[in-house]
Amino acid sequence: MKRSKRIVLEAPDGYTFGVSEEDSGELKIKLIPTVATEYSGNYTDPPIPEGWEHVEGEWNNGFVIQDFKGNQFVWVPVGFLDANGTLDGTNFSEKFGRRNYQDDEFSDGKFNEELEEELRKQWESVQKYGGFYISRYNISQSKTGEAKSVKGAMPWTNINWFDAMEAAKTFGDGVSVTSHLPFGAEYDSVLEWFIKSKARTTDEIASDSTQWGNFWNTKDSPRKVVKTGRCKEWSTNGIYDLAGNVDEWTQEKNESSFRVIRGGNYRNNGEYSPVAYRNYEFPLYYYFITGFRATLFLA
Repeated sequence: MKRSKRIVLEAPDGYTFGVSEEDSGELKIKLIPTVATEYSGNYTDPPIPEGWEHVEGEWNNGFVIQDFKGNQFVWVPVGFLDANGTLDGTNFSEKFGRRNYQDDEFSDGKFNEELEEELRKQWESVQKYGGFYISRYNISQSKTGEAKSVKGAMPWTNINWFDAMEAAKTFGDGVSVTSHLPFGAEYDSVLEWFIKSKARTTDEIASDSTQWGNFWNTKDSPRKVVKTGRCKEWSTNGIYDLAGNVDEWTQEKNESSFRVIRGGNYRNNGEYSPVAYRNYEFPLYYYFITGFRATLFLA
């Protein structure tokens, strides 16, 4: 049999090759879509932006990507969810949207998030690719003042909503990948994914989040703000510290100009401030227990 001198692999438009060495010694070559690829409904292949690499996990249990600075984000498979979300309470009902988990205590009249320009673009991106990426960790701040999504750093707190908005925009290349402070629709889509994937129960989401976060009444809680990713039990589907430790600014607002804070913090009890609970503060408010995350927009 004639041996070839070389092997040539050609990827179709919109795809690239991912190469990894398995523990068995095998070299694994995988065809993966780039951000230019339309979402095909194939949950096994979330889009990987240019300049990022897949580091661990599968689409349904924490598909983690990382950029060259070490920032990590987790894929949220919105296409996997049920179509029961809402953004305006009347005209929009889809898989990507805001949920009311606590017996409509937070009604659509009190908390609202209209499908305006930036959120509409993100919704269209979610429709195109089947989901979005959220920071794996609470955003921290490097010694040079750069926003980071890394393990083992103190969350960036004492930051008001306006400054959090600006800091959350600093991930990505600004063209094919940009970032922003999470919308309420994104935050609730994460929680819905936890329930749909059976990683957390509705009760843990809406009634008592004590056992999966750094709350005052969590067993062995240090009762102080701790570094990101400290405890494996405080993660779900690869996302750390969504419940407890520090609460998080979102772009959602109530009927006034106040902005919604989610997740609870270490000074709260997990049954009084579960992860689905919506608190709200004046945008210029800042405190040592309030931080934020970032989500990515894929063009």
